[in-house]
Amino acid sequence: MSETKNPPPTPLPGGTWTLGDLTVTRFGYGAMQLAGPGVMGPPADHDGALAVLREAAALGISHIDTAGAYGPRVTNRLIREALHPYAAGAPHIVTKVGAVRDAQGGWPPARRPEDIRRAVHENLEDLGLDALDVVNLRLGDAQGPRPGSLAEPFETLVELRERGLIRHLGVSNATPEQVAEARAIAPIVCVQNLYNLAFRQDDELIDQLAGQGIAYVPFFPLGGFSPLQSAALSAVAGRLDSTPMSVALAWLLRRSPNILLIPGTSSVAHLRENVAGAALTLSDDDLAELDEFGH
Repeated sequence: MSETKNPPPTPLPGGTWTLGDLTVTRFGYGAMQLAGPGVMGPPADHDGALAVLREAAALGISHIDTAGAYGPRVTNRLIREALHPYAAGAPHIVTKVGAVRDAQGGWPPARRPEDIRRAVHENLEDLGLDALDVVNLRLGDAQGPRPGSLAEPFETLVELRERGLIRHLGVSNATPEQVAEARAIAPIVCVQNLYNLAFRQDDELIDQLAGQGIAYVPFFPLGGFSPLQSAALSAVAGRLDSTPMSVALAWLLRRSPNILLIPGTSSVAHLRENVAGAALTLSDDDLAELDEFGH
């Protein structure tokens, strides 16, 4: 990951996208589910977790999403154990700072300058890196984005980037106003927010970011569906002899070229299913039916 060479072409669905000077596959992998229940503690199957990460790299996936708060500090150490020493062409790792974990499994904010600095150094240590490829500032709370200035924590990340500890910056769980505020302070390469077929509040933002060459990384691709929306998804999946998750992932790849996928799993078999599923071809009729229920 100290390399900025483009990875070799891969057959992964969606092709590639460029985050700053880093070329990544649009089909990525989210490591959150590798931690224990409630994203706390170690995985039940340690060797299985390592196998998933190694399979992701073997499939040519070059974008792994993680955070120090996962575990906490569990998924980053698993990534290091599975993939270090990182070879040229190894996956680029995108991490998040701005939240920690409490004893109840909550996600309290941790966005004071000292919190941000500590989190960046912990990420570097746990991942075994001299510089982090991309760091997202996580805003809001577990219920979603919240209004307010991000200047102090984001400027702290800019300072760490200027010191060579971070290559590129992004924001997560952010309002459109916070995205604009971040961009006025320093360039960003990605926005990571809740978005899926049923929860499309960022439609306008996605289109704006696409025009600006900034990636949009949706999390929870199947979260928040009503029974009616789930029925439409299942109907399309049934017609295509596929699964609702496959249809949801394929729809996201079709939605806009700047959308990057980070579906998570703790199973090698499920990882392969997700890759195959995202390659599903949706017809214009399929898209029209899904869009009807997505609004």
